[in-house]
Formats: sequence, structure tokens, C-alpha cells
Amino acid sequence: MILKLSPEKEKDMSEVISLIQAPADTPLKIVDILGGHGVRRRLIVMGFHKNDTIELDSRAILRGPILVKNLTSDTSVALGRGVAQKIMVEIIE
Repeated sequence: MILKLSPEKEKDMSEVISLIQAPADTPLKIVDILGGHGVRRRLIVMGFHKNDTIELDSRAILRGPILVKNLTSDTSVALGRGVAQKIMVEIIE
């Protein structure tokens, strides 16, 4: 599946990375959640919303789950890599 973005949207997305690619122990802002209605609903129920500030706590070795701390709601959740890959974030300076 190939997504075609407008030039303005492409410019805005230039600094946006997937949660999998984000550095650990760095504040991140959730910019967008890719995926269908089920993925979005599941993440909202777990407390992950657009514009929330999160931090990558740790990564399991050998492609296991990722521990993510939501600094906005002060919760920690282990996410599978497939779901974490759909969370688009930007690094907060």
C-alpha cells in the first residue's frame, strides 16, 4: 500500500518517526496513529491519545514488546512491535 501525501503534509511529516525508531528515555509527542479503527480504539482505551507526551522506557531483546510510559497520564504499557510501529511521534526538544 502506497500513500500519496500532499507537499504540505509531507513537509510536516519530515521530522515524524515511528515509535520503534525513537530513542529511549527521550520525551516524545504522539503526532498520529496509523492503522484502522480497531488499533486507534485499542490505543485510546489504553490511554494513548494524539498530542500526549510519552517516553520509551525499554525494549525487549529479540524483537519482544516495547515498554512505553505515558507522561501525560502517568501510566506504563507494554506494546507489541506491530502496534508500536503505527504510532508516529516527534522528539520534543
